[in-house]
Amino acid sequence: MSGRKSVSEEDLVDLHGKVAIVTGGNTGVGYATIQMLARKGAKVYMGARDQDRATEAITKLEEEGINDGSVHWLKLDLSDPRTAQSAGKEFLEKEQRLDILVNNAARGSFGPYKLTKDGLLDIMVVNHISHFAFTEALLSLMKTTAKEPNSDVRIVNVTSLAHSRVKPENYTTKEAFNKDYGESFNGYLDTYGNSKLANILHIKELQKRLKAESIPITCISAHPGAIKTTGSDKFLLTIPIFTSLVKNWIAPLFFGPWRKGAMTIGYAAAGKDVKDQREEWQGVYVLPYAAITKPSSYALDERLAKELYDTTEKILRDLGL
Repeated sequence: MSGRKSVSEEDLVDLHGKVAIVTGGNTGVGYATIQMLARKGAKVYMGARDQDRATEAITKLEEEGINDGSVHWLKLDLSDPRTAQSAGKEFLEKEQRLDILVNNAARGSFGPYKLTKDGLLDIMVVNHISHFAFTEALLSLMKTTAKEPNSDVRIVNVTSLAHSRVKPENYTTKEAFNKDYGESFNGYLDTYGNSKLANILHIKELQKRLKAESIPITCISAHPGAIKTTGSDKFLLTIPIFTSLVKNWIAPLFFGPWRKGAMTIGYAAAGKDVKDQREEWQGVYVLPYAAITKPSSYALDERLAKELYDTTEKILRDLGL
């Protein structure tokens, strides 16, 4: 399927009366995605750890204009699956519906990476395990919302082309989740890629399970493109030849603004064609701008998807969740 030359709010469905969550939305692609959804009338929760930063971002969004939508802070700490689950439960006390969940927040492709107190690699916790726990906590409400007449419920995992760098044999053990490819530019990128592959496999298996239950929720994994963010700046610093000249003059030629990255994410979350052609969009992987594309063969592997899902559930059970 061919993509679009660009995406704007005009390409999105009307979101008045709809509720959305975007994780990591106080800056970068998440910020621009929230802006797009709010401008279409949605009540959007910004999932962020720091209240001051979130409040500052919300004030800026309001100053820039969000029409008659609204943005609210939801305290979300993805460094621990326990706090991620708690954030989901807190949301359930606030709202009676959830139409859109965008799992956007991520630890970037810059190391070194470390094990958490639970013996889990920090980047896999933030990028996959905690988002998985957060999604599971919200899933019952999303299922209820999806049963309403004319519903259009969506779950979007923001991923990366870096997923295609890794070729895991399995995801049956904690060790597979903790795979660290080393402290080098390529090593950091591969470890990051492993977490981004998990995002795609999560969506693939979740969509399969929802379809088996005849639950009309559309699950999509989306790569926003090369975007200039705090994370991308830190990533560039890991390149041996990186200098201020490269950062200020060369990098802008290859890394686009936040709004550019939000185009594909926003369309996955609320694009008109996605609603009108639901079957075609379920479980897909998209590239800029909103182009359905095949991911790596490993991202299409149903065995790996099931192993990842099952092992993530086991890890969470072991944590008492």
